[in-house]
Amino acid sequence: MARDFVSCERGQMWLMPPSVTEWLPSDHLVWTVLGAVDQMDLDRFCEGYRLGGAGRPAYDPRMLVALLIYAYARGSRSSRQIERSCWEDVAYKVTCAMRTPDHSTIAEFRRRHESDIKELFDDVLGLCQEAGLVSVGVIAIDGTKIKANASMDQNRTYQGIVDEILREAEETDRREDELYGEDRRGDELPEQLRTPEGRKAALEEAKRRLAERKQRAPQSEGEGRDPGAAGAEMEMAPDRFVTHHGGRRNWFREARRELERRREREGRPIAREREERLLDAARRLEEDHQVHLDTNEQYERYRRRGVDKTGRRFGSPPKRYQPPELPEGKINLSDPDSRVMRTQGTPPRQAYNAQTAVNERQIILAAEVTVDAADFGHLQPMFETTLQQLARHGVEELPEAVVADAGYWHTTQMQNITGRGVEVLIPPDGTMREGNRPGWENGLYAQMRERLSTERGKELYRRRKITIEPIYGQIKYNRRINQFMRRGRAAAQLELKLVAATHNLLKLHSHWITSTA
Repeated sequence: MARDFVSCERGQMWLMPPSVTEWLPSDHLVWTVLGAVDQMDLDRFCEGYRLGGAGRPAYDPRMLVALLIYAYARGSRSSRQIERSCWEDVAYKVTCAMRTPDHSTIAEFRRRHESDIKELFDDVLGLCQEAGLVSVGVIAIDGTKIKANASMDQNRTYQGIVDEILREAEETDRREDELYGEDRRGDELPEQLRTPEGRKAALEEAKRRLAERKQRAPQSEGEGRDPGAAGAEMEMAPDRFVTHHGGRRNWFREARRELERRREREGRPIAREREERLLDAARRLEEDHQVHLDTNEQYERYRRRGVDKTGRRFGSPPKRYQPPELPEGKINLSDPDSRVMRTQGTPPRQAYNAQTAVNERQIILAAEVTVDAADFGHLQPMFETTLQQLARHGVEELPEAVVADAGYWHTTQMQNITGRGVEVLIPPDGTMREGNRPGWENGLYAQMRERLSTERGKELYRRRKITIEPIYGQIKYNRRINQFMRRGRAAAQLELKLVAATHNLLKLHSHWITSTA
């Protein structure tokens, strides 16, 4: 007697073609993504495409936006991996409506719409606000190191860059000597162009081909623009940001941060050719060095005044300081914006510091990429960014409290926040320290220790660990997003915004599922 098995006829034809809506359960994440995209105003993605149907039709930008959001939510960021999933994964097929964009289309769409994709974070945050998930009771701020797409082996000093440029120049000369001969430049005219008649015939032929090409090619949108209009150099003005009282080291730190802000605004792309990257790295180190010299001159002039900006007389004169003659430090040739950063228990690596602000519902309210290894100095900027994000969605209410770990202790910034009626809870001492820091016994330090020793303080700070730290576990380990795919701070910022948007969308999906269960 034959065994009774369920038949497996892979060659069976369908009498009626199935609908893609029948392929996935009703509570699948895909439906949340598609529903969210339908509610977003994505007209900005459609700008720049041709009208009138000329040329090959482009993929619907709304479909590509949904594809990127779903892929990032599943931890898939490689354009080739996304393309493969569009061929093999049912959920991706539903997202793309059975279309299969290739990896170059996906990568070009992501590159072309960088600024538009960043705004998806605001779009998703608005949906979370409508769902009642954007509360502002207690805000937790923290940072995590995310590896850059660069190797530490590509770090170079200024002298190392100069030596490599000279070696490459010598190698180029040697190859040209082998190719053209030692007594020739290599730019001599061919035999047929050495007479007036030959040159005239060649020019007429070139003009004819150019005219034919212009007749065939459509007029491009950007033709006639000044290529250098957006890249004008900006001059540093140290005296407009280093006017506060502080030591020489503080002035150098503030000048460095202002320089990084300027570079962020400029958003210069990373060169593709190694020779260009070497020259750009040398230029950056020279720029750092010049800002260092200018800031030191400003500081010396400031101290010679004898009084600070409040009229208080200075004490002992500053120690004698001799600025370096050559640029110091190292820069990475693969990703010059990244920095060598350390995380407790792991070796140093090229990375960025991803700063986030989160509410008690584990909704990311703000996400920013910084190049500072330490969290010091980012408390108030993240607080202000959070308020700006909330204001965009009509939330004018101030948080009840802001909590952060000991790395964010910054007396001035803490006082600025508490001056607006918001409680700040930051331990003066890290968990690894035994005893108090020298000189940190009284004043604000003692007040904070006393505040954190109360039942309310203990409870608020305990909730910080279960509010913001699990987010990094979900992003870096569950979704395997522990390295940026692209290079440069602007590209890393784009990735972080999209990662934060998809994190919030996953929380929104869970909220919708539980509320309808």
